[in-house]
Amino acid sequence: MILEIVQYGNPVLREKGREVKAVDGKITQLAADMLETMRSANGVGLAAQQIGVPLQMTVIDVADIEDRPSAMFIGDAEVKVEDYMPLVLLNPVLQLSKDKETGSEGCLSFPELSADITRASGVRCKALRLEGSEMKEFEFDASGLLARALQHEVDHLHGILFIDRMNTAAKASVANRLKRLQREVRRG
Repeated sequence: MILEIVQYGNPVLREKGREVKAVDGKITQLAADMLETMRSANGVGLAAQQIGVPLQMTVIDVADIEDRPSAMFIGDAEVKVEDYMPLVLLNPVLQLSKDKETGSEGCLSFPELSADITRASGVRCKALRLEGSEMKEFEFDASGLLARALQHEVDHLHGILFIDRMNTAAKASVANRLKRLQREVRRG
């Protein structure tokens, strides 16, 4: 089922997600609905907060995005990113590389808004991966779009929005649009 994506101005976007301690039918259905919602909106990631549920849960799918490649490593071996997509991650924790890169980001909770954001060029992710109805420990390294998407979505799980990562000039350039989005959310 396609869910409504929460827009900027809704306070749930600033909530830190609760840890997922067990998988039940509600969690597996939520994961399926989040994937369907993300795909219908042409996104590469979606956090539970973005559909109004403050949980440490995100879905990501960067397969077939050729203009912004990704790399993924399990142990020392590079693996095909497509073989692991979509990712349904519970309680993810990231270790960021020291190297930084700047790239364009958008967010499904901020329609028609994008900005250049500086983030770590690589990450190590430790999470529980939802596979069917089971949670399995999963650790991997990522770079490229996958690393950027992981950082963006894990930020959401902690109530941090991509506008919080913008530099001063970028924030100033989108200030009027942000005010308009907040007014639209208040009006309902």
